Amino acid sequence: MRKYFFMAVLTALTLGFTACDDDDEKVVPEGTSEVTINDNNLDVTAENVDTWTLYASAVAQLLAKDASDLNEAWTVSYNGGEAFAVTFKNHEKAPYQSAVNCLEEIVDGCIDIASEVGTAKIGEPRDLWVAGKYTEAVYAVESWYSYHSIDDYANNIQSIRNAFNGTRDNTEEANSIAMLAKNTDEAVYTSVKTKIDAAYNAIKTGMTAPFRDHIGNATVLAAQEACADLVDALENELKPLVTKAEGDNLDAIVQTYVENVVEPTYADLVTKTAALKDAVDALRAEPSTKAFETAAKAWMEAREPWETSEAFLFGPVAELGLDPNMDSWPLDVDAIKDVMNSGKIQDLIQWEGDYDEEDEDIEAVQNVRGFHTLEFLLFKSGKPRTFVK
Repeated sequence: MRKYFFMAVLTALTLGFTACDDDDEKVVPEGTSEVTINDNNLDVTAENVDTWTLYASAVAQLLAKDASDLNEAWTVSYNGGEAFAVTFKNHEKAPYQSAVNCLEEIVDGCIDIASEVGTAKIGEPRDLWVAGKYTEAVYAVESWYSYHSIDDYANNIQSIRNAFNGTRDNTEEANSIAMLAKNTDEAVYTSVKTKIDAAYNAIKTGMTAPFRDHIGNATVLAAQEACADLVDALENELKPLVTKAEGDNLDAIVQTYVENVVEPTYADLVTKTAALKDAVDALRAEPSTKAFETAAKAWMEAREPWETSEAFLFGPVAELGLDPNMDSWPLDVDAIKDVMNSGKIQDLIQWEGDYDEEDEDIEAVQNVRGFHTLEFLLFKSGKPRTFVK
């Protein structure tokens, strides 16, 4: 899973917050009108534009490479052997030695991302906000530079729906976990389906955008509760059902999941990160406000397949370090500044050798590349950056 953690970067502000006894009601302000937030303390200028766009181009190139490597590991060859998709569909090797093992992995992936959305992506900023740590709360909101947070979180729930349905268009494939549940225990099917929809709607249409400006809004609690309900249904209803699953179509369910959901999602990620790279390369060649707008739009489009892949962050994406390569959060903006000032951008944002999630040197590199570093370089206050010669 992504290294989702929070680093306190500023002293907590206490504007608008009154300490009180546990029995008293706390007055929680809704959003950033109560606190001054420094979106970015860097702007693109004639003096730094060459370095700025060089850095953006290098990050975009690595994003496209990571997406290609991930797709190749699933569809062509993984660790010098057969494609991971083949291993998963054939389930003849540990830890996948049966179709049920694969179904359990799929459901576990759904549980993980539903929990992360509710308790980390939404919950950590909310907890900090309620504690009066307003600045830290905003900085803990993923994708707040682009104001894309709610779309990201909704796409994470969509990734669960896709895994459940065995499709990416909200229909239900005959050979799917949804139909397995429906044919085995319709009450479980209805519960899971209803709670996926409830979580998606509580985020997508329930939360007020941008999230960073409305952390204290009551709709945030509703979204957290909907995610918690979804985790409960996945963990205590769907997981036991698939663990006990029997039937001739279990292999077909696994195959459908891989071929209808995972592989097309990663293929889209390859296509859209390549388009993002092209847009950023064009920005590098001729910096302008229009070029920033085009690159920012390409960033938004490339986020969708990534965020809808987060229900299956197992296999190569985890084992090769590609998840934190592409999506580490929060940013270390001071480290990003150091990279830009170093004159060694390419050297400082790449690592080699076998991945080790405990390796602090690799982690430091991952924190200055990926989608969110590029987001910082392309966006300011929810809009594409500007540059005039």
